[in-house]
Amino acid sequence: MESRQNIERADLQLTDEVVDINRVTKVVKGGKNLSFTALVVVGDPEKHVAGYAKGKAKEVPSAIRKAIEKAKKNLIQVNVLGPTIPHEVLGVFGAGRVLLKPAREGKGKIAGGAVRKVVEAAGIQNVLTKCIGSRNPHNVVKATFNGLSQLRSREEIARLRGKDPAKIGGNR
Repeated sequence: MESRQNIERADLQLTDEVVDINRVTKVVKGGKNLSFTALVVVGDPEKHVAGYAKGKAKEVPSAIRKAIEKAKKNLIQVNVLGPTIPHEVLGVFGAGRVLLKPAREGKGKIAGGAVRKVVEAAGIQNVLTKCIGSRNPHNVVKATFNGLSQLRSREEIARLRGKDPAKIGGNR
């Protein structure tokens, strides 16, 4: 599904953003055990690298800290074309679908909630997005990352087709 490359974390300036915090309980013999889950997105907008993870702990700050540490281990490189993405893509996870479309210069991030945080972490300035199906932040983030991992550079497409990168279409 998603191929995670080994990305050198030492030279990255990672920023983190909390997407969702959820209170969960486990019913046991003695009552209810309360804990918290945190969904976090980390990224370096300059290098177009992003990752996400979920952390779970008894307190919110520890859940966030755990999620950040896990997210730093799950980074992906996002292929971009200038300030936007190279082509339209549909990311799918469960019932959540996220449509990502390239946008012209100056259009901005037309994205809401969880998708906006992922796109900002990846350093994409101009993009149009649409959530289809599930609006659950966990599914939306995973679908967005699925879409971002499907993005291919012009050179990669040319290599797969056996053509010259300059002859591949697109006026961007």
